[in-house]
Amino acid sequence: MGLIVQKYGGTSVADPDRIREVADNIAITRRRGDDVIVVVSAMGKATDNLIALADRVSSIQSGREMDMLLTTGERQTAALVTMALHERGVDAISFTGSQVGIITDTAHRKAKIVEVKGDRVRASIADGKVAVIAGFQGVSTAKEITTMGRGASDLTASALAGAMDADACEIYTDVTGVFTADPRLVPRARKLRRVHFDEMLEMAGAGSRVLAMRSVEFARNHDVPLHVRSAFTWEPGTWVSNEEPSVEDPIISGVVTDMSEAKVTVLGVPDRPGISAALFEPLAEANVNVDMIVQNTSTDGTTDISFTMPMADLRESESIVQRVADDIGAASVTHDDGIAKVSLVGAGMKSSPGIAAKMFRVLADADINIQMISTSTIRVSVILPAPDMERAARSLHSAFGLDSAADYSAPLPERR
Repeated sequence: MGLIVQKYGGTSVADPDRIREVADNIAITRRRGDDVIVVVSAMGKATDNLIALADRVSSIQSGREMDMLLTTGERQTAALVTMALHERGVDAISFTGSQVGIITDTAHRKAKIVEVKGDRVRASIADGKVAVIAGFQGVSTAKEITTMGRGASDLTASALAGAMDADACEIYTDVTGVFTADPRLVPRARKLRRVHFDEMLEMAGAGSRVLAMRSVEFARNHDVPLHVRSAFTWEPGTWVSNEEPSVEDPIISGVVTDMSEAKVTVLGVPDRPGISAALFEPLAEANVNVDMIVQNTSTDGTTDISFTMPMADLRESESIVQRVADDIGAASVTHDDGIAKVSLVGAGMKSSPGIAAKMFRVLADADINIQMISTSTIRVSVILPAPDMERAARSLHSAFGLDSAADYSAPLPERR
């Protein structure tokens, strides 16, 4: 008998029929002899609807009250899934994140997990029950309800799997696994049988929405294999683990695309010590996640600094950047939300020189201009004009030998 954590995303539990199918799958897993911990997201677009409702009520939305509001979506799903399990003769009990002891810091809407106690989950499993837990939420060290950001039900599942020493963590979603590219953009994308944690971390950081980056970090740190699967076909998906790639694996595992970022450029920045700290420290204090940073060569004592950030943080950061620019005597600040990020990810890059050069040549031959470049040992990312993203992804996917023999034919999820 093993212990399996199963996480079901919003599309997997979008309506009563889907909830009943999920309950059937949980019951099958339980009858197989495994203990089961279930983590659920809010139904369908419930979170978006709650945010829209808040917008209609007030323009003043404190983080605390938004967390109180948004956590209701997952709690609703947890209770409904538990009821469906009872109807199937499966003993189950639902919990909120705070009830199972998911302790976070005090940053509302973007809280980080400090500790997972899990005593009530252990007790429920010992009593032969399925524990159904509302994802994406916890309780802060100040005893306030918190949420951990969009997509954080994956994080809840990984954290519980690590804390409970689970044998595996199954992430059920609306895709059948991890692909070499987004099949909506690259029809000949292939499903990968397995991906190393390091590659998946780079994919998530580069903009892939299949798994949340912090969930992969937790799983890697506790060596809990993740199995990304479809809750619509129930077919085997992609295993994400610490298993080292073989010599037969391709150099590049995937082409990752992301249109969720914006670029900010501070022009005419005085070139002296402490300026970069003065610019980026206030953004860090505001929990703005800066991604790529480029500083030009100094000319006549000034330089330009460009950086990217989530588009959702642009409004909050505008006043911060403008204030700092005024304080340091910069010339001006510009914003560009018409950009896209395209990344190549693959563990094979470590031992294969020339990947970046080939990437740049492919984009040049496609007449696509590169605005910014960022690299790691297993990733190369570029910023380019948003209208060129799809053409860039397809060109790179073909150039690096990732195309399958036929177009992907399974139903595709709605683009978020």
